[in-house]
This record gives sequence, C-alpha cells and structure tokens, in this order.
Amino acid sequence: MVVLALLAATAFALGTVLQQKGTLADSDEAHPGADGGTAAAARDLRFLTRLFTRPVWLLGGVVTAVGAVLNALALHLGTLAGVQALTTLSLVIALPFGVWLTDQRITRTVMLGALAIVVGIVLFVTVGSPQPGTMAPSSGDWWSAGLLSGVLAGIAAWLGGRKRGGVQAVLFGTGAGLGFGLASALTKQFTDLVGNGLLSLLGSWELWALLAAGLVGLALGQSALRTGALAPAMAATNAVTLLSSVTLGITVFGERLQHGDGRLVVVALALAVVLAGVLLLARAPLPQPGALLASTKGAMSPARTTTPPAS
Repeated sequence: MVVLALLAATAFALGTVLQQKGTLADSDEAHPGADGGTAAAARDLRFLTRLFTRPVWLLGGVVTAVGAVLNALALHLGTLAGVQALTTLSLVIALPFGVWLTDQRITRTVMLGALAIVVGIVLFVTVGSPQPGTMAPSSGDWWSAGLLSGVLAGIAAWLGGRKRGGVQAVLFGTGAGLGFGLASALTKQFTDLVGNGLLSLLGSWELWALLAAGLVGLALGQSALRTGALAPAMAATNAVTLLSSVTLGITVFGERLQHGDGRLVVVALALAVVLAGVLLLARAPLPQPGALLASTKGAMSPARTTTPPAS
C-alpha cells in the first residue's frame, strides 16, 4: 500500500506540473474570474475546453490518470486517511518538477514548508496508524458528505472568482481539495464493486458521483494552477484533500486512529505541522511573468521581446 501511494504521489506531482504548463499557455487569460459576471463564466468555459487541445496538458492528464489508478489500488488495500496522507507528499515531489517545467522558485521558506509536510506526514502515518473502517457507509452518510463538500466547494469557488494571485490559487485549490477528497472516498467505495461486472458498474450511483466530484476537483484545480502559483495551489488542494479524507474516513467509513499513550496528541500535532508547512508553501513567490511565458511558449520572437524596466 505504501509503495502504491508513493508512486501515485509521484505521478500526481508530475501530472499536475505538466497540466499547469498547459494552463499557462493562455497568457491573455491569466486572471480567471477577474471581471466577474456572464462574460467571465463564458471565458472560463472556453478556457477549460481549450485545455483538451494542448498536448502538454493532455500528457499531464495521462500521467495523472496513471496516478489515479495507483491511488485506487492503494485505497483498496489501505485506509482512506493513511493513503491520502501519503499522496499529500505529491506537493513536495512537485517542487523540483515545477522548477524544471514552469520556472517556480524554491526559497528557504518553501524548503522549510516542504520539510514540515514530510515530518508531519511521517508522524501521522507511523503514530496514528489509521485502522480499517468498522462500518459500511449508509446512504445518509453519503448524502451528508456530498452536500457539505459541494456547498463548501461552491463557496470557495465564488470567493476565488473575486481574488487574484496566491489568494485566488488558495481559494480555488480549497474547492478542488474538497472535490478530490470526496472523490477519493467514493473511489474506495467503488473499488469494492469492480468485480460485479460492467453493467453493474455503469448502473451504480458511486460511479456517477465519483465522476461528478472528480470533475469539480478538476475544474477548480485547473483554475488554481492557471494563476501561476504552483505551491499555493497545490498546498491548498493537498491540505484540504487530506483533511477531507481524514474526516470522511472517520465519519463515513468508521476508520479510527491509534490512541492511548498520548498518540492522539501526537497525531493532532502532526496534522498541525502539515498545515503549517502548507501555509509556508502558500507564501512561495510567484514566477516572473516573462519567465512563465518563456516556459510555456518557448523562445519568443524578437517582435514580442520586451526589455525590463531599469531599476
């Protein structure tokens, strides 16, 4: 389970950075939702549609899909909380990919945040040692989880449409994390139905709910990446996905953490350290616009080259 989750985290990291490279190709639409209203909604829809015409974004989608398969296998073998804790490491793994592909900057604050996340995740998995669920989820549990996740994701998207830069990336990433957290929980449920045949799978509500939650996460995740702020976008997405997965694992699947001998205190501290690391990564500096343009469109023609203002 651990190996599968770590491989999934690596695939998610590379896939996310490749998709960010694709989203940044629209330099004229660098601030989604900035003008508000119907025009902004139509523009965002055109943006999401154009993503499917970009080879680098499609490649990122393929790599992410491989990660999703590996994650599903890990979820089938392990607990929701434990697997999602390990896949949260994709945020750290993505940093060198971001430097290479989209000219992200790794500062001392970013390195400290990455270290905090690694330490927190290791403590959470080893000390908390999430145990398998003790109950089968009821329809009431799923309705409550779906409605709450949907409402919170909608609020995050609404607020994100009125901000810019790193704050916008965090808000859109928060909504994406809620969608992906619910999708992960549904994936765990769905893997138990795979052996029932194709017709049974197509007729299951879990499949369509999983697709809906995944699409919400995808749309908001791409909007977060389009801001250019990789670390804040992934930090918010991964942190909320982890918190959502831990909450759903306990409330929906009846998973439990090891307790006694002060273990729960250490687990709470571990999650606090992870969140502190996420907050540090959310302060990562944005790449320079010229560098982003060069990294996504290649060398610029002389007619498009601009000279930076003198300091």
